[in-house]
Amino acid sequence: MGVRKKQMAERLKEERKSVAFAKLNNCPTSPRKMRLVADIIRGKKVEDSLNILKFSSKEAARRLDKLVLSAIANWQAKNEDSDVAEAGLFIKEIRVDGGSMLKRLRPAPQGRAHRIRKRSNHVTVVLGQTNNTEVN
Repeated sequence: MGVRKKQMAERLKEERKSVAFAKLNNCPTSPRKMRLVADIIRGKKVEDSLNILKFSSKEAARRLDKLVLSAIANWQAKNEDSDVAEAGLFIKEIRVDGGSMLKRLRPAPQGRAHRIRKRSNHVTVVLGQTNNTEVN
């Protein structure tokens, strides 16, 4: 490995240690449906986003609710001495990427068949922390 590549990899590794995130891979929901819910909570405070997800009627909201709770637990594991309510956590980044597709055939008239694509997605939630330190 080259020197610059190694330095960049170590720098990215150090940055990743300070960020709390959670991933959900191969979620059996289409990415389009998951993005509808993800767009609602992007950039909101953690408490507000959990309330929005709790009262949403969409099935993708249940999965995102558990994922946000997992990201909060990951943040608490890194910052044992800090309190979640005082930290001012917010959803810094939420990405929904397409996952693998299950391809199935459905019978069609006159001996033909139509292809059905059962889509899945990968969701990544990154939490950010607002700095509430005031300088007098």
